Formats: sequence, structure tokens, C-alpha cells
Amino acid sequence: MPSRPRFPPAMARLPPFFSLRALEAAARHGSYSRAARELSVTHGAVSQQIRRLEAELGARLFQRRGNTMVATPAAARLARRVGEGMDILQNAVAEFAAAAERDPLVLSLDTQFASRWLPPRLARLLGDPAGANLEIRVDDRLADFTTDGVDVAVRYGAGRWPGVEVRPLFADALFPVCTPAFAQAHPMRRPQDVLSVPLIHHLHRPWELWFTAFGLTPPPRSGLVMEDSVMVIEAAAQGLGVALGRSGLVEADLANGRLVRPVEGDVASDLGFFVVWRADNRKAARIAALQDWLAAETALAAVGGMVRSALYDSPTDDGHAAPQQNACGSTAPPC
Repeated sequence: MPSRPRFPPAMARLPPFFSLRALEAAARHGSYSRAARELSVTHGAVSQQIRRLEAELGARLFQRRGNTMVATPAAARLARRVGEGMDILQNAVAEFAAAAERDPLVLSLDTQFASRWLPPRLARLLGDPAGANLEIRVDDRLADFTTDGVDVAVRYGAGRWPGVEVRPLFADALFPVCTPAFAQAHPMRRPQDVLSVPLIHHLHRPWELWFTAFGLTPPPRSGLVMEDSVMVIEAAAQGLGVALGRSGLVEADLANGRLVRPVEGDVASDLGFFVVWRADNRKAARIAALQDWLAAETALAAVGGMVRSALYDSPTDDGHAAPQQNACGSTAPPC
């Protein structure tokens, strides 16, 4: 790494930057008052900075001639060099800002969000300015915003991650899902009917969460048990039984008829998807645009009622209303 230039002993450090700015503006305008207006400070503040600089440099910098403050020849030379340095800094900042627009916006997604929620919306994302020059990385490991080169992420959990900004995207609701053929072969009209059909189990999201919300005792866990939510959904889509679906992951399958909701009733989860980023990211404007697009898509799905409209045509006999309660503890791992 190149070493920093050494200053002579008489000038071991640079004067304060604002003092140098005050010198440059006053020399260019020939007036402390006009320099103060440019710098958005008072006349007295500019005068104080000039006196401070004169004391530090050990030389007079200005002389008054009528209503004009005239820089000494040495001060005028210094002011020109300060102006040149400020131009260099401004150009460097402009180049840095331009690079933030040219470089890809790196978005990190877990496999569930990337494989289930995003694909039906991918064409709309790419057609929106928020999707311009976007690099999508899929990794179930939480991205490190400092070392992994990731700008923004969509994470699943309770929304508590230290050191980052967090914006809720949507919370999950839990409800039974199966194929239309399975629902026809195993009629289910009330929650208790689900007790008598083959169930597909999730290791960390047990059926107990749903059954207890309806005052039912869940059956002993038996048969197929999986740790991955996407595999659970795929098993249900293969007609192997009824799975406890997560609204954010089964939305598209319900919309296209691949899966149906055989009975009414869902349970709210404490877990959900969140947009996460660092507040000091230089691509803040692009991150905000992507957040707004994600939020708009979520709102569109909610208005369209894609999940609830897919309820299988098998209403409950007693019109029992589905309870809404917290059931999935925040200690459950994101899986």
C-alpha cells in the first residue's frame, strides 16, 4: 500500500478542512459575507476561520481595500490549490456515486423464497427499474453484509437481527394443503376430519400448532417427517398426504390449482419474511426501490386473495370461524 506523504516538521498536519474552504471562498468572492452565504454560515464564522488559519500558518491572509477583502499573493496561491483539491474530491465522490449505479445490486435469498415466492414474479421484477442490474444469490446461510458483497437480503425469521435495518415483508399463515385428487378421495369438511387422513410432518413446525388452535388433540407423529418446507410442499403436491402449508410458499400452487385447501382455518405465525440491509450502503436508493417493489407485490397478493380464494369447495358444516392466533414460536429455526 502506498505510504501517505510526509509533511515538513513546520506543518505536521493539515489545517481544518472548513478553514481551508472558508479561505478559498473568501478569496474567490473577495468578501467574507458572500463566502458565508455560499457556505451557509455567518459572516462571523468565516472571519473566525480565517483568523484561526492565520494563527496556524503564521501569516496574514487578507487585506481590506474598501469593501473588498483581498487575499495576499501567498493566500491567493493557497486558495487556488485548495479549489483544485476540492474539484478533485468532488469528482472522486461523483465517480463513487456513479459506480453505485453501475455495479450490480446484490440480493441474497434463501432457497424457499427463491424457489417458491419469486419465480411467478420474476418477469415483473426484471421489467421494473428495481430489477435493473440485479444479481441474485441463493444461500440458506445468513449473508454477511460486510464480507460477502451482499447489498440486501430477504430473510425468514422473527425479524431480530442486530446491526442491520429490517423491514417486514409478510408474515406466514399456516393451514392444511393437499392435491385436488387427494381432497376428493379423502373428504374433509371440518378441522377434525384432518385427524383421519395421512399427514406429512415438518420437523420444526408440528401439526400441533394447527390442531390445538381448534381445540383438537393432534395425532402422534408418524409417517413422513421432513425438515425442509419446500420438500413438505412437494410431498403434498405428489398426493402423499396433507401438509401444513406456509402461505408464502404455497401461494402459486394454490393459484394454479396444483394444491388446494381442503378445510377452512389458518393460524398466524410469529415468523415471516423480512428485507434486511445495512443503513450505510452506498446503493441506498436502489435498495429502497427494490424494497418498494417487494412490498407492492406483497400487497398485490393480499388484495388478490390468492391464498384464501383457493379453498377447496368443501365448507364446514357448522360454519365454524377460523381462529387467528400466534402459534409458531419465534424460537423455531427458519427452515
